Amino acid sequence: MRTIVVCIAVCLIAFTANAQEFQFETASIDYGKITKGDDGVRVFEFTNIGNAPLIIKDIKSACGCAVPKKPEKPIMPGEKGKIEVSYDTKRVGGFSKAITIISNAKTSRKMLKIKGIVTEEKNSEKEKV
Repeated sequence: MRTIVVCIAVCLIAFTANAQEFQFETASIDYGKITKGDDGVRVFEFTNIGNAPLIIKDIKSACGCAVPKKPEKPIMPGEKGKIEVSYDTKRVGGFSKAITIISNAKTSRKMLKIKGIVTEEKNSEKEKV
């Protein structure tokens, strides 16, 4: 009986030692239709719902056209954090990109997605002049 109690205690300690976790407001951002050259920066907001500091070790994008920026400092329990993603809106056409976050959370890899359509500039402004 004592062995079972010790095993359960060790498991609980191991579980709580790695108890930091993301809670994103959204894991996907839809840019919708945006015009070529528009601002391509969007922000993923999250909260550390665990009881230990959350450290984002790395963020990787599927390509060079989407550039993520990670928080440099640990996100303390209960605090909010932001991950900025800048998409190159000079590339006309539809896009769907994945961003992978590598952290010390329970689930060490988290996938975020962005999508949208970049259209050519409207000529109606030039025609009015």
